[in-house]
Amino acid sequence: MMDHPLGVALIGTGFMGKCHAMAWRNVATVFGGAHPRLEVLCDMPETRARDFASQFGFARASADWQAAISDPAVDVVSITTPNGLHRPMAEAALRAGKHLWLEKPMALTLADAQAMADLAAAHPGQVTILGYNYLRSPAFQAARELIASGRIGRPLSFRGVYDEDYCADPGLPWSWRMTHEGGGLGALGDLGCHLVSQMVALMGPVAEITAMTQIAVPQRPSPEGPRAVENEDSAFALIRFASGAQGSFATSRVAHGRKCRLQWEVQGTEGTLVFDQENMNQLWVHRAGDAGFSRHLTGPDQPDFAAFCPEPGHNFGFNEQKVIECRDLLRAIAGGAPARPDFAEGLRIERIIHAMAASQGQPVRIEEDLHEAA
Repeated sequence: MMDHPLGVALIGTGFMGKCHAMAWRNVATVFGGAHPRLEVLCDMPETRARDFASQFGFARASADWQAAISDPAVDVVSITTPNGLHRPMAEAALRAGKHLWLEKPMALTLADAQAMADLAAAHPGQVTILGYNYLRSPAFQAARELIASGRIGRPLSFRGVYDEDYCADPGLPWSWRMTHEGGGLGALGDLGCHLVSQMVALMGPVAEITAMTQIAVPQRPSPEGPRAVENEDSAFALIRFASGAQGSFATSRVAHGRKCRLQWEVQGTEGTLVFDQENMNQLWVHRAGDAGFSRHLTGPDQPDFAAFCPEPGHNFGFNEQKVIECRDLLRAIAGGAPARPDFAEGLRIERIIHAMAASQGQPVRIEEDLHEAA
């Protein structure tokens, strides 16, 4: 952790902006070190920025993101804006010499993500981290350790799904999220990239993908009349990993009744692991010879849980994951363990989801068609 306070600029005050603000306010309370200086909160209009600066505890408000990024009192920038602003804001922050915490998805297009990763590589003294908070779940960390230690043998198969229903209503109004120019990919960019981040962390690099996508609601109402939906509502994929293991992947933003069904199963030669984000404090484990699955509750024996609560069974939550993510960023800035996933690893995730979007039933080799994985 940092032993001197860093100045923070936060751009965006929506759902994820509030998550970042809570993380910045709580990271030193949970993990120690100097409390960050909450310097500038940026949003439009400026009245909104002023209101949220007061609520979130920032010293100043601004409607000018360029000025917020270039402010000499700012050392690190949190970007939680709509997807189409990720590249220009991230590149401005890197060129201004700032460290960077960027929410997923990394960019609208694969070319954008490549350019951002190249620029980050040209600024090796600046830390980048992407907002893949589900990687910080204590249950997920326990699963990674079980696989790495060989407790379920050699992984043979991954089955994953991430479904929500925020677009299930066909009467939901059209928005920027449903365009290539504003949103980029659809369910793959909003949801599927989270599942890919966990899949790769558990199973290793992807070698080949065969996928299909679907637009379930082709038009949405708007004040100007019906407008076309340009990006996918759902996607399915079959996967071959570099290890030789196989996998299946599915994601949907139109799955009625599903709220945060980030669910996966890893089958190995000596056991199976099962996880569901809707029950994020439980990991189900079966080992060869057991009568059935056993339920493992998160607790202080899992990494980072004890920093929040010393007792098992006291549930961990979504926002706690963001605090850990913030800690990882600060630790990397202080010269500790690298922040992950950084922009190089984020590019690897983007290659996979864009391969799924491009496949349309045809196999895509990740290394050959989309360059070697980062």
